[in-house]
Amino acid sequence: MNNGMKKIRKINGIRVYTSDEVFGKARKTKEYKEAYAKESARIALARQIREQREKKKLTQTAMARKADMPQSVIARIESGEHSISVDTLVRVAHALGKKVTIT
Repeated sequence: MNNGMKKIRKINGIRVYTSDEVFGKARKTKEYKEAYAKESARIALARQIREQREKKKLTQTAMARKADMPQSVIARIESGEHSISVDTLVRVAHALGKKVTIT
């Protein structure tokens, strides 16, 4: 089957693409690399917040109370799907007994 044709991958009748097929040359661009780095950092921050909350054995509700914000904000932050303002980050850090520093 290696006659220059790619094997079409399907799952439950749906065409499945590889990341190379989707992003191809774009992933080599400066813009892609910058966006990827920013997105990765945001997701890592969300993961760290959730891990620290769990380490302190706080529920989202308890942490939200300490940070003086709705529980839904904590859930959105921890989902990694939303950005977080510096003000909100400082409030969350304070609720976790942490400081925000830029190095």
